[in-house]
Amino acid sequence: MMTTTVEATARSRTAPQRPGFFKRLFAEYGQEIVVLAAIVMLFAIVTMVNPRFISANNLTTIFSGNAYIAVAAIGMAMVIVTGNIDVSVGALIGVLATISGSLAVAGYPIWFAWLAPVVVGMAVNAIIGILVAYARIPSIVVTLGALSILRGGLISVTGGTWITDLPPDYLIAQKQIFGLPVPLVFMVVLTLLAAFWMRYTAFGRSLYAIGGNAEAALATGIPIARRTVAVFVIHGAFAGLATILFATQLQVIQSTVPPNLELTVITAAVIGGVSILGGSGTVIGSTLATILFATIGSALIFVNVSAYWLRAVIGLLILATVLADMLRRRGRGA
Repeated sequence: MMTTTVEATARSRTAPQRPGFFKRLFAEYGQEIVVLAAIVMLFAIVTMVNPRFISANNLTTIFSGNAYIAVAAIGMAMVIVTGNIDVSVGALIGVLATISGSLAVAGYPIWFAWLAPVVVGMAVNAIIGILVAYARIPSIVVTLGALSILRGGLISVTGGTWITDLPPDYLIAQKQIFGLPVPLVFMVVLTLLAAFWMRYTAFGRSLYAIGGNAEAALATGIPIARRTVAVFVIHGAFAGLATILFATQLQVIQSTVPPNLELTVITAAVIGGVSILGGSGTVIGSTLATILFATIGSALIFVNVSAYWLRAVIGLLILATVLADMLRRRGRGA
């Protein structure tokens, strides 16, 4: 009896202790928690300096005015998780916005003007995905080429002219659902659906496997080429949805590529916790990072600091995030 008690005590002492809830939560969503904490702290500090920071108009600008970036970053996060990247998304959104606005002004049904950018975005990115997956051309090379083609073609065809006289029914980003701005609803719903899909479906989990170790993923039977094409197509669909929000938030559409949009989208994914090397990260983080950027940009204005510092701050955040990711990877490999 004594021996049994001693053995049980010894086993209890040597058995590995299961990490607590908060420790497991931080281990899995550490970067997302840090970004969320930064948003809360920034709101608190700037509000003390200038209470107008939390006015209804400014909150709408922060959460709704940048929702199209968050939606585009969802698809970008999926692409980066697989170990790829897309630097052409900004140019694609510019082209899709011109197509959508032109169809609306030409008298086509509103639903068709909304559907077109989603379908065209999927088609364009299907070509990119095929070149990456089957021609084995690095995604950075393919999307750099696509960036030049889309940007040059857009300026050549439109001459940079603005699209005006948009039908009121077309401007969905200016409408509300249950008293909430449509862009905010889009951003939240799409983020939650994508997060659930990435975490709880075999397809979503396979993207992490591909980005983490492509050879091991192939050995387990994951069709890497087909998955790669599929994730680029999905990314194109999110770019199309982002286009709808971008094109309908104002009364006019400028037929040019939004400046630095592709860098902002990529940065949102990376600072949100998606490893630039692939294999880890969440779309929740990319959405939170987009909100953080918008909060920083607005905060600079309310504390009378030049908004040009936003790019410098984001640059520092990128370096810090990538460095932290590299240190985490080295720690796991040790």
